[in-house]
Amino acid sequence: MGVLEHKGRARLFYKYLSTVYDRVNPFIWTEEMRTDALSLLEFEPEMTVLDVGCGTGFATEGLLEHVDEVYALDQSEHQLEQAYAKLGKRAPPVHFHRGDAERLPFATDTFDVVWSSGSIEYWPNPILALREFRRVLKPGGQVLVVGPNYPDNPLTQKLADAIMLFYDEYEADRMFKTAGFEDVKHAFMGPQYDPDVAITTIARAPE
Repeated sequence: MGVLEHKGRARLFYKYLSTVYDRVNPFIWTEEMRTDALSLLEFEPEMTVLDVGCGTGFATEGLLEHVDEVYALDQSEHQLEQAYAKLGKRAPPVHFHRGDAERLPFATDTFDVVWSSGSIEYWPNPILALREFRRVLKPGGQVLVVGPNYPDNPLTQKLADAIMLFYDEYEADRMFKTAGFEDVKHAFMGPQYDPDVAITTIARAPE
């Protein structure tokens, strides 16, 4: 387990990163990548959508281009403060919650879509969180998770493993299918300097 796959350390990390996150993030997770990921989902404006690990609201803003309202959750109060400044704190179209991906504060069969980008790498138990995603999804609902693609170089792999979760499409298959998802598919994307830096997995909850 990497050093940041620990909830307390991840919160501390984002306490300091949150102040510069929106200046650093575009070099790693770009608007073009967000658009490409959004294109993998089927949206209707009235759909109920959850953004897990919403951070400062970058993905939330993209989701609002497709649906009327988004529920957004993050464990970092400092990241959420940045999101509140951009999107407002207490009123639609965004409903913010501070919480944990492994214990979602929502009822079973609530959402049509669960989205998570740049969050899975910090989860101590990804399969537990994915099972929570399946629980809160309506039957046949869509899930999309963007995470860091496992590097090819053995030395880089060791460094990556020491920091947080990196995984390839085979591990993604295993995690999503173990969590009970169907129709699991993957796409690789990234900024121009590294087009395969991220792995995006889409799947559906059973009908």
